[in-house]
Amino acid sequence: MLEHGGRLRRAAERYRIRLADWLDLSTGINPHGYPAPAIPAEVWQRLPEDGDGLEAAAARYYGSDELLAVAGSQAAIQALPALIPGDRVTVPTPTYAEHPHAWRGRRVRACAEDEIEGALGDTDVLVLVNPNNPSGALFGRERLLDWHARLAARGGWLVVDEAFLDAAPDESLAAHAGRPNLVVLRSLGKFFGFAGARVGFVLAPADLRRELADRLGPWPISGPARYVATAALADLDWRREMRARLANDAARLAGLLRGSGLGEPTGPALFQWLRHPDAAALQDRFARSGILVRGFDHPASLRFGLPGNDAGWARLAQALDDIACDPTGMHTEA
Repeated sequence: MLEHGGRLRRAAERYRIRLADWLDLSTGINPHGYPAPAIPAEVWQRLPEDGDGLEAAAARYYGSDELLAVAGSQAAIQALPALIPGDRVTVPTPTYAEHPHAWRGRRVRACAEDEIEGALGDTDVLVLVNPNNPSGALFGRERLLDWHARLAARGGWLVVDEAFLDAAPDESLAAHAGRPNLVVLRSLGKFFGFAGARVGFVLAPADLRRELADRLGPWPISGPARYVATAALADLDWRREMRARLANDAARLAGLLRGSGLGEPTGPALFQWLRHPDAAALQDRFARSGILVRGFDHPASLRFGLPGNDAGWARLAQALDDIACDPTGMHTEA
């Protein structure tokens, strides 16, 4: 099993701190998620069915009806390699580990973000996260469209995971869905805060969507999840206000981390990434204060999500101050 953020129960057991006493900054999920509406009883009692408004709301939101609703983008990540041809697969590193894991068995090559351009000529499938997770690197839309055109001209594919792009919609390739050999993955887990609902979309050519639908089977998303997702996708005012709020929170988090003296953070609206040679020890020290952050080994680094309230911001600021005052007080074992 690959490592992911959000494993709060495991941390609570390891550090012997009650679940309720943790500040979980490990996931990059919006702590101000969409306020889910009450779900009518009949939604619970009937099988999910098309025509309930979900696909129509998604088409308006993404600017394309070339889409398939799936149980979170993870379902598509696991299924797509069986449907997309090509032996040579390029994946930037570091990135979301499920992507290279899903393509195992092919000739998977990891390359640095600034080496992608040079790798295109020897690539059948380019898989990337935009903005990248955990580095936060943003690949501009025109650059990606150029890469797609060059790959597609010789039968290659571009797969772009836009899980963290809702806060910067102008950079999305979703409106270009339907072009041959282009796949865009979207999710309601991060920006909308609906990770537990498992709702996502694959925007891709019709033949690939049909094959994927056959592979995933009927009712990939529950009726209640479809109901709340439809409401969220249709709420323009909430999205506008949330993008402004997240931009302010991201700047605040970056400023906190920068002021701590630990390094220069980078990242999109929902998280900040910090490279540090003692990342593992720092992660442990935060955990001893009841703050869970996501650690990475290659390169040694930490990812910080956004605190959800004033108390959380104060706890993070205090922990950073404590580390700055006593940088040697770190351990590597709980």
